[in-house]
Amino acid sequence: MGIRHEAREWALQFLFQSEFNRADSLDEGFRLFWEHRDAEPSPAKDAPPDAAAAKTDRARAKARLFAEELARGVIAHHPDIDPLIAKHAENWEIDRMGTVDRNAMRIAVFEMLYRDDIPPVVSINEAVELAKAYSSIESGKFVNGILDRIRKEIDRPARDTKPPAGE
Repeated sequence: MGIRHEAREWALQFLFQSEFNRADSLDEGFRLFWEHRDAEPSPAKDAPPDAAAAKTDRARAKARLFAEELARGVIAHHPDIDPLIAKHAENWEIDRMGTVDRNAMRIAVFEMLYRDDIPPVVSINEAVELAKAYSSIESGKFVNGILDRIRKEIDRPARDTKPPAGE
């Protein structure tokens, strides 16, 4: 599993949890989330420190940072993201969608709108995989349909990233 995929899973879990158990602040929510995640058993924790373990720790730190960027971005841009999802979800109110599906789509829409370094098709594929893994196979189709409609409305190539400014 790639670093960014794992980070998206964590962002999804954080957003899911946040809908049901709001912390006093976003920072407090992350502190509690990571405290819980770090308490889970990990094979690397029991292994003696070596180069592979250090590499794994660095990768997990990168994933953790990306997960927070995604979750914070979704929360900060919530007023832009939810209406866009609702607009393209024919006959569905966003509050009636499954919590996993809704948050997987929020992550993907955040990436498509605000992360030019991630191709929209990657964001859509990741959201579909998250929905299938944590919700249902049918959720994958549902999420894909809505996100594909949104992608067609966004003015950027589906498979490319935007080049950095000045190139």
